[in-house]
Amino acid sequence: MSAGEGTTPPILADKHPDAPSAFTPESLLREARRQKGAEAVAVPNVCLLDPDGDIVRQLRAEDRARRHEGWVCYHTDMWVFDLDGHAIGVVGCAVGASFAVLVAEEMFASGCNLLISVTSSGQITPQGAPPYFILIDRALRDEGTSYHYLPPSDWSAAPEQLLSRLDGAFEDGPRVLTGATWTTDAPFRETEAAIAAARSRGILAVEMEAAALFAFARARDRAVICLAHVTNQMGAVEGDFEKGEANGTTDALAVVSRIAASLA
Repeated sequence: MSAGEGTTPPILADKHPDAPSAFTPESLLREARRQKGAEAVAVPNVCLLDPDGDIVRQLRAEDRARRHEGWVCYHTDMWVFDLDGHAIGVVGCAVGASFAVLVAEEMFASGCNLLISVTSSGQITPQGAPPYFILIDRALRDEGTSYHYLPPSDWSAAPEQLLSRLDGAFEDGPRVLTGATWTTDAPFRETEAAIAAARSRGILAVEMEAAALFAFARARDRAVICLAHVTNQMGAVEGDFEKGEANGTTDALAVVSRIAASLA
């Protein structure tokens, strides 16, 4: 450390989570609409983050989704589809904590009231053979974005009032467990020591978005539900990363439908 530098790492220094931001999603969207000559059109009440992009690709292949022409985010496209009577706006391939929260901020600024994230994840504590889902109740904050929204702590928790309304929602459907995950920014730095430490904490799976999305939800008082789709054992076995029917989208959409029916 050079002379004059402090002992607090930059990720924790000068954050002031309660202070308002000088740069807001509303201002970005205003300028994006101006540049693109687009009208302000609200997104659906329920939105979905699909980091892997498999849901978006499957819906488009089946001609079930239309582009949301009022979505002016510089980095993504939004697609709208009907799911058991609910209009859902989905954005694919927003991978990782910072990207997921950037898109989430813009979704809520555009009219979203409930955000669901379904991300593929690696098995930490075995709960049977993949694939299966975890309704994430808390996530270990081993990423950077959450520290811009909340003071330092080990965990970022799901909104409790939403979790309680999902009791019994997944009976007779795809297998959904409830538990903790580890959110990391560096999937290829999941060392044996780090995996063992996560397992000792009772963590079920590792993913890349939940801790940041939950921190955003708490700081902004937003409704966010995160699911980990446990699809792999981090390449430790041959034939890994198989998601199931239609690349897992059949089961994923069944789970999303039940959440929308319970919360929207």
